[in-house]
Amino acid sequence: MGNKQTDTLHSNTLHKKNSGKQNFVHGALILTVGMMIVKVVGALFKVPLESVIGAYGMGLFNVSYNFYGPIHSLATAGLPIAISRMVSENYSQGKFRDVRQIKKVSFPIFVGLGVVGTLLMVIGAPYYCRYIIANSNALLPMWMLAPAIFFGCLASVYRGYCEGLKNMYPTAISEVIEAVTKMAFGLSAALGISIYLAKEYQQSGTLFGQLVPSADEAALLTLSFTVTGAIAGVTLGTFFAFLYLSIRFRLKGDGITKQMLQNSPKPFRNRTLTKRLVLSALPIGIGAIATNLAGLIDTTFLQSRIGDIMAQNPNAVLQMFNGQIPDEYVRQPSTIPNFLFGCYSMALTVYMLVPTITQAFSTSALPNVTAVWTQKDPKKIKESIESVIRITAIFSLPAGIGISALSPYIVTLLYGSNQSAPITSGILFLLGFAAAAAAISTPVSSLLQAVGRMDLPVKMLIVSMAIKIAVNYVLCGTPEINVFGAGIGTLLCYIFLVVSELYLLVKVTGVSISLKAVIGKPFVAAVFCGLTAYVTGTLVAIFVGDRGRLTGLLGSVVGILLGGAVYVAFLGILRGINKKDILLLPKGEKIVKILEKRIRM
Repeated sequence: MGNKQTDTLHSNTLHKKNSGKQNFVHGALILTVGMMIVKVVGALFKVPLESVIGAYGMGLFNVSYNFYGPIHSLATAGLPIAISRMVSENYSQGKFRDVRQIKKVSFPIFVGLGVVGTLLMVIGAPYYCRYIIANSNALLPMWMLAPAIFFGCLASVYRGYCEGLKNMYPTAISEVIEAVTKMAFGLSAALGISIYLAKEYQQSGTLFGQLVPSADEAALLTLSFTVTGAIAGVTLGTFFAFLYLSIRFRLKGDGITKQMLQNSPKPFRNRTLTKRLVLSALPIGIGAIATNLAGLIDTTFLQSRIGDIMAQNPNAVLQMFNGQIPDEYVRQPSTIPNFLFGCYSMALTVYMLVPTITQAFSTSALPNVTAVWTQKDPKKIKESIESVIRITAIFSLPAGIGISALSPYIVTLLYGSNQSAPITSGILFLLGFAAAAAAISTPVSSLLQAVGRMDLPVKMLIVSMAIKIAVNYVLCGTPEINVFGAGIGTLLCYIFLVVSELYLLVKVTGVSISLKAVIGKPFVAAVFCGLTAYVTGTLVAIFVGDRGRLTGLLGSVVGILLGGAVYVAFLGILRGINKKDILLLPKGEKIVKILEKRIRM
């Protein structure tokens, strides 16, 4: 009996020593820094790419991504989260043999799912292009993206495993490698193909040796090939990310020592672990599919419903966007739905910054809250849940509202003051508010998963997607609203989702969350931040005038700086900053000492 207690105590000591390296905020900070690098690299990829392929090309690019998203989620989304949760739970209990077995049984599952997912995309793409969106130019880019599902599956095994061990560095580094590869190879391939085909057509009237009957058709085919080259960089990036994770694991391992394995109890059978893994992953995977279906819903309904308008009442759209749609698309009305989707996609790129960054909080929160929930300490559970929601709100609310306030200047900065900029900025105004709600909903979903209710986020996502489908179908088919209907649908979808999930979280955990403190105070401060940013951007535009990207740069930067300063000031006035949260940060004690001299906490 005494030896068992000693062994257990020794295992727990080792556990605390290893898991203490990255708490929730520290892990989230690592992922956030990595994500910020990824987004900067992504901007260096997408902004020049947009100048090469334009709104129509970006439409093709995002059609491929939105078809890929649900299939990729089907293959990858549920299992990494389930792995992370099971690894964290078993590690916190000193069951290190089970931890190792979880990784062992998950790898063949991911290989099988990767193969199936890749085949689904290869086989399904022709039918989707022909019968759903009636755009054959999207087929080659979709096929080029298909292998990314397989390599993404393999990378997800390592990411989920390391996240469960509360080590966020492998995920962050691999994502940076993926982004850099995508930018370097994808942009080079796109530029090279675009230049080569333009020269070939000018000289011989052919593309890759095939005669093309008209200049307009040649332009569309060139865009298809160019986008395919850009997406080749995406696929190659997923391969290099997997390669890095595989080599890293072989060289560094997982930190579990032989002594820890010897002191560990006998593991469950592989069949039992596989069953638990699949059962845990299934509802999470369905939820992730529902999330990615949002993009496919936008792609499908936006284009098909606007296509109906163009067939029945084209003048309504042409008059609404008079002078904002380039002549080459006005001459070919069938291309206008994809063009408007391209404008929506460019706004969506900015929108995704906020939910993607707070995804880091979600990823880091799950293993930490799972460990706390396993200990059954009500006080710690309440502190952990409120900390996750408060920190998410502090970041996401000013970011989302600020994007809406500065939407014209952000669009001009990123894409220039071209004739379609007003369309994109109008969409971004709606999506900025939606971004704040979507960013909060993701960590709240993880909190429900962490406390063992993986089914609830799925149910709420299904309902929210139904709301989005209904709103998109009605509004995107309304001539006076058309493309803006997708933004309204996204906003209503995520408002419902975050409210319903917060209600269920309180009901399931029995924790009385102070919404006024964790969301109310950041929201009030964010409103003043947005108003300041809007006024600042307007004044900059008045004094500087219409100078293209310079106006966009000054309006965005000055608006962000002044809006951010007002936000921090109001957080201090409202006591929206929690001392315990800051102490979780690296060098937290020093930060607290500095802040206590300047604001009330």
